[in-house]
Amino acid sequence: MDYAAWFQCAAGCEGRWPLSEVIYRCPHCEGLLEVEHDKSAWRQRSPMAWARLFDQRWRRTSWPYGSGVWGKKEWVQPHVEDDNVVSLYEGGSNLFWAERYGKQIGLDELWVKQCGTSHTGSFKDLGMTVLVSTVKQMIADGASIRAVACASTGDTSAALAAYGAAAGIPVVVLLPANKISAAQLVQPMANGALVCSLDTDFDGCMRVVQALTRDKEIYLANSMNSLRVEGQKTIAPEIVQQFDWEVPDWVLVPGGNLGNVSAIAKGFIELRDMGLISKVPRVVCCQAERANPLFEAYTKAKAEGRPMTMQDFQPKAAQPTLASAIQIGAPVSTPKAIKALAACNGVVAQASEEALANAAARADLCGLFTCPHTGVALACLEDLVGQGEIRRGDRVVLISTAHGLKFTEFKTGYHENRLGFESAHRNVPIEIPGDPAAAIGAIKSALDTRG
Repeated sequence: MDYAAWFQCAAGCEGRWPLSEVIYRCPHCEGLLEVEHDKSAWRQRSPMAWARLFDQRWRRTSWPYGSGVWGKKEWVQPHVEDDNVVSLYEGGSNLFWAERYGKQIGLDELWVKQCGTSHTGSFKDLGMTVLVSTVKQMIADGASIRAVACASTGDTSAALAAYGAAAGIPVVVLLPANKISAAQLVQPMANGALVCSLDTDFDGCMRVVQALTRDKEIYLANSMNSLRVEGQKTIAPEIVQQFDWEVPDWVLVPGGNLGNVSAIAKGFIELRDMGLISKVPRVVCCQAERANPLFEAYTKAKAEGRPMTMQDFQPKAAQPTLASAIQIGAPVSTPKAIKALAACNGVVAQASEEALANAAARADLCGLFTCPHTGVALACLEDLVGQGEIRRGDRVVLISTAHGLKFTEFKTGYHENRLGFESAHRNVPIEIPGDPAAAIGAIKSALDTRG
């Protein structure tokens, strides 16, 4: 069976462009593009047969189908030859049953999709494998591409640098100076990328990279490039696979540039349209209070009793937040996110700095090790449960976007009570003597104190 996919305007303008063309916006309206697939070809195989095929490939060793992304190759990027796939065994991440934490906040069934366990420590690997593989295919077909470039708040640059290094394709990353963690900064450096530290914020870096990539020999790797979305949407079929093809009631996603929100919704909608599931979950976009332009648009529309539209949205200057990767005031994927949330009866929520930090620490005490962006989603979840919007018996999945080890400054700052508010769940080492008898006494006393 021949499978086909192409770029088309997300706003509905006429025209199709091959996935091998260097194009990021609709030539007619300058709106974002999206990848559309020939679903008539998909329908030549029954929903049950697709589910069986995806399950047969799950985490196997047959190249490249062991990848959580490339196990759905026909639904993602069918044009890339297997020899040009650049995969680091991304996807297939654990769906962690957060039983203790869920019960503490009033939920019987809470699951955390741990996308941060991927190769570079974040969900960005899912989209980057598709984009870099497509570029490698384009080069193999004769395209003149000197480098691949992105603006980043940390995780995107790490993923692009790793996949570019694996493919042997030069990488340029633009980072806002002094606004990312040391662990995030060292990743693209170690992988040999040209690392550029700009005296601006992420939105400023985004303006620069869009200007830079007007040169068609420098390919844009940010999520306004819809190839990224195709990889990230595989989070949705992974979740339903892990539930034996059942659908959760809610999916909560941290929201910065808003590509992941629209990607996950797209994945669920395609599964429904193809008959693999009968409904889509309600999706919650979770923003930091200091970088919340979509939340403000949603609140405005809700107060007026109508659906949110692009007319409600106003970009803003994002303020410094512990959730640095989503410190974005002018997210490029806003139109797609608004459309996706409407299709999923979605909600937009926000979290304060104190709430996100305490929620992350509380979850850590139940066995997780969360990044601050996941903390935003956790805090929004606690708030929605408290409001009664999410009910005790609902099946809830929360997307953890990055590994906590990339944010040790955030963790240590919290437990040392240095974040500007009271750390409700702080835990610090206790000093005890080296003498065995005295040490044992001190340890037992500390255990008694903790109860």
